[in-house]
Parts: sequence; C-alpha cells; structure tokens
Amino acid sequence: MFKDVINLVSVTNTVNDGGDTIQVETAREVYANKKSIKQSEFYQAFTLGLKPECTFEIYSFEYASERKLTYENKVYNIIRTFEKGDFIELICEAVV
Repeated sequence: MFKDVINLVSVTNTVNDGGDTIQVETAREVYANKKSIKQSEFYQAFTLGLKPECTFEIYSFEYASERKLTYENKVYNIIRTFEKGDFIELICEAVV
C-alpha cells in the first residue's frame, strides 16, 4: 500500500564525557505515501508563518511523536499531525 520510505527522527538530549549537553538524533525507517498539501491547509499555515510543503501518510502505530523526518536526503520538520483512523498524516515543511 505504501510506496515511499521515510526516516522518522527522534531527538534526545544527553550529556557527553565533557559534561556538555548534546542532542542525539536517532532515525528509524517506515513506509509512507507522500501526498501534496491541500490548498486550504497551505493558506491556513501560511498565515501563521509556516510553509507546509508536503504530507506523508503512515500507520498511526508507527508514529511516536517525532518532530523531524527525512525523505530523499531532505530534512523536514513535522509541523502538524492529523489522525485518520488507522493512519496519521504528517504535515511537513522543509528545513532550509
């Protein structure tokens, strides 16, 4: 059913040997469908200063509140989610 592969990225803070707090990113691969942004979604987000670029649909049980993902070597911030039964849509904007 899903034809695209994305990497959901979780970020955790940890302390290194020098006592500095660093962010550690952990990615995990899931299958998804890439979808375009609906026109109404785009304009609503744009009024809030956001620039949604695409939506990825995955199974809800695979999402663990990650705020970033990668797709085809591009990094995206997940700016909103929308649950639809067994699925969840991840509305994303590209990281510049």
